[in-house]
Amino acid sequence: MQNTAVTPFPQPAEEIQRLFDLQYRASRDEPAPDYELRRDRLDRLRKMLTENDKAFVEAINDDFGNRSNHETELFEIVTVLNALRHTRKHLKRWMRDERRPVDMAFKPASARIRHEPLGVIGIIAPWNFPMQTALTPLVDALAAGNRAMIKPSEFTPRFSELLRSLVAKYFDDAELTVVTGGVEVAQRFGALPFDHLVFTGSTIVGRKVMEAAAKNLTPVTLELGGKSPVVVAEDYPLEKAAQSVAFGKYSNSGQICVAPDYALVPRERVRDFAEAVIARAKKSFPTVAQNPDYTSMISERHRQRLVDAIEEARAAGATVLTHEDDGMGQARKIGPTVIIDAPKDGVLMNEEIFGPVLLVKPYDTLDDALAYIRDRDRPLALYVFTNDKATERKVLDGAISGGVTVNGTILHVGQDTLPFGGVGPSGMGAYHGIDGFRRLSHARSVHKVGFINGFEKMGPPWGGLANSAAKFLKRR
Repeated sequence: MQNTAVTPFPQPAEEIQRLFDLQYRASRDEPAPDYELRRDRLDRLRKMLTENDKAFVEAINDDFGNRSNHETELFEIVTVLNALRHTRKHLKRWMRDERRPVDMAFKPASARIRHEPLGVIGIIAPWNFPMQTALTPLVDALAAGNRAMIKPSEFTPRFSELLRSLVAKYFDDAELTVVTGGVEVAQRFGALPFDHLVFTGSTIVGRKVMEAAAKNLTPVTLELGGKSPVVVAEDYPLEKAAQSVAFGKYSNSGQICVAPDYALVPRERVRDFAEAVIARAKKSFPTVAQNPDYTSMISERHRQRLVDAIEEARAAGATVLTHEDDGMGQARKIGPTVIIDAPKDGVLMNEEIFGPVLLVKPYDTLDDALAYIRDRDRPLALYVFTNDKATERKVLDGAISGGVTVNGTILHVGQDTLPFGGVGPSGMGAYHGIDGFRRLSHARSVHKVGFINGFEKMGPPWGGLANSAAKFLKRR
């Protein structure tokens, strides 16, 4: 099935503005949602997912041409349900005022933090995990008492339209709404004066989103991408590392923002590691072309970009290892691929791969490997394979990334107790769980003066009491 990347129901500018104005006025005129209303909204979101899970799976499969049902169920539906479960369990505690100490100079008094709704949250979601990237930040937005508007990707038109129609069934427009359309709609959406904007996508588009948001002084959370490295240490079993890397690389055919992009391996083990990764991929996916568990590339343009990049590397003398049933040209698939010694100036070495192609590079010392990572943009994820605590600590200290999984890949993203976010070109801000609740809340300071106000007693007019107080306070 050919994905035309055209949304059949683009919404006009007037309707988008009306929806925003509706939510904006409601967020200003109505009191902040209490615990019961927030819990009700989360429960309705959960009900929407559980009552329509099969429809969501079918829509996403249609958009991809072929998408593993298990990947949609586990990486999308279960992930969002887990976030809902975690949030519903802890929300009442998160909403409580936070007591803060008061400095002696200001006593008697009390101080506290109130986490209050920001207002209207905009969410721009990509196509690779269309449900997870739209609804996981939504869980945090609703928990924080906000209203939200979602703009899903034009590359997933069937999912986007299904989400729009179901949200309209389970929610009032003043609470939550979905805006569908192509690039022009996305640009118009990003230019709205949201109280916070969450964007997931490429670094190039992220810069444009941030530029548009800056005109309204809209704060942003940007979940971008980049080239996430793997460091395989000398002490770690090669087969185990290869198994984990293959899982993280070839799930969703590598169309994952935190998928391993390149692996740094001790020089004498490079070929063995590359062959072990391919062997594991063949075990996981005995066939490619007709395998319903092996996901297609989202569009022919995305597929052709990688086909050309692989051929560029091959022509430059790189070693290319592939699955015998490579799927080339069939159902927009590219079989699992590992490339050794890709050209330094080629596409694969300089752009995020975002597909089922793993680069393998040799290193002579761990310091060399870490220096290579540091010389590049800080990645969204970093993976280290070692059983040695000192080596683990050296890698964590020696290279900064958005998040880390040790002795595995991509799993840190699924932890609702950990913040997820990038750093520098791989993003800014983080959400998930309590970190998402706080990210999409306003931490409002409240200072309450006690039975006497000492500062007012000191003056003005300033005199001896103020002088004595100043001397005492400076000596502390």
